[in-house]
Amino acid sequence: MAKSEDQSGSEKDVNGAQIRAARGLLNLSVSEFSERTGLAVNTIRKAEKTNAIPEVTAGNLRLIVKTLEDAGVIFLAADALGAGVRLRDPAQQPLKRRRDKPDA
Repeated sequence: MAKSEDQSGSEKDVNGAQIRAARGLLNLSVSEFSERTGLAVNTIRKAEKTNAIPEVTAGNLRLIVKTLEDAGVIFLAADALGAGVRLRDPAQQPLKRRRDKPDA
């Protein structure tokens, strides 16, 4: 996992709210994210349902975090305002969804 001074430094520090927010920044549905990770939809939902550390296996959490980071998300460590997420490149366009019509 690539690290920067803004990243949490460990997937153990990533919470469910950050995962939900990161998926939203990338414009991915739960089923699309499930396909990208190879995890079951229920596993993604379980990871996102809490604002605390997700109750999924360490391996599944590592895969979720790595997939989101590889897609351009940076996880921000908690500070006085709490934890957060942002896109590595602010100019990054949201990922195309399967149901989006191609540009004409």
